[in-house]
Amino acid sequence: MGARESLAKKIAWISVVSNIILTLGKMIIGWYGNSDAVFADGIHSAADVVASVIVLSVIKIANKPADEEHPYGHGKAEVIVSGVVGILLFLVSIYVIYEGIVGFIHPFESPTMLTMWVALFSYVSKVILYRSSLRVARQHNSKAIEAIAFDHKADIAASMAAAIGVLLSLAGERFDIGFLLYGDKVASIFVAYLIFKIAKEMLTEAFDILLERNINHETLQEYITIINKFPEVRRLDRIRAREHGHYVLVDLRISIDHFKTIKEGHDLAKAIKEKLMDEYDNIEEVLIHLNPYFPENE
Repeated sequence: MGARESLAKKIAWISVVSNIILTLGKMIIGWYGNSDAVFADGIHSAADVVASVIVLSVIKIANKPADEEHPYGHGKAEVIVSGVVGILLFLVSIYVIYEGIVGFIHPFESPTMLTMWVALFSYVSKVILYRSSLRVARQHNSKAIEAIAFDHKADIAASMAAAIGVLLSLAGERFDIGFLLYGDKVASIFVAYLIFKIAKEMLTEAFDILLERNINHETLQEYITIINKFPEVRRLDRIRAREHGHYVLVDLRISIDHFKTIKEGHDLAKAIKEKLMDEYDNIEEVLIHLNPYFPENE
């Protein structure tokens, strides 16, 4: 097992264990403590557990080297997982909205103080998990770990919103302020919105990669700057670069003097490829097509 795969699995397992604990705590205490917001937050944590299990099952596939049937590697397996997680979060958001609306219609009891402390504990836990997961995801350019980090990010705001909602409901009951009693219900719908927003971000990114959208303009310009530093390159005719999960594939068309030999062209292409891959660890392959350059055609 490679170091990257081992680290990804470790992060996923930490996420699974922590989310199981938080799921049980928030759903049980949210249910018996009369807090829709905390219970909804628990449902989201349950979705996180499912997402993490899916990630664990696909990490090994995503890190497989290219083979005859998959010449570009298996990196998109992580992207597919990211999309699945996004769909799960979307479905969870719809369910939470439904439960929140129902809560406005039917009579309800105010949440207990314990539910607020559970929400605050969840908030602190998720801040720690989010920051550590995102740092690892960026260091290793892992979409799978990034998906886990985004789940934690959604939980941060959700847990804080749940805590505030419970606090408002408790204040409404304590000081007999009617509209504050609905704080928990409003918070549950707000939690649903946050979950939906994260789901949208994840699905958008997953579709962009699956549809092979060009990488961001800034990074592409950095590639171009490096290529243009080679004096033998008379013209950069085309450059394309696409994410393939945790790595990038680059396609180039460059023009060199028409009198250059095949070996000279090959050596130049090799030098450009090595330079790009040395500068960017996430570049997996650089394919270069050479065109003849005729000054009189300029």
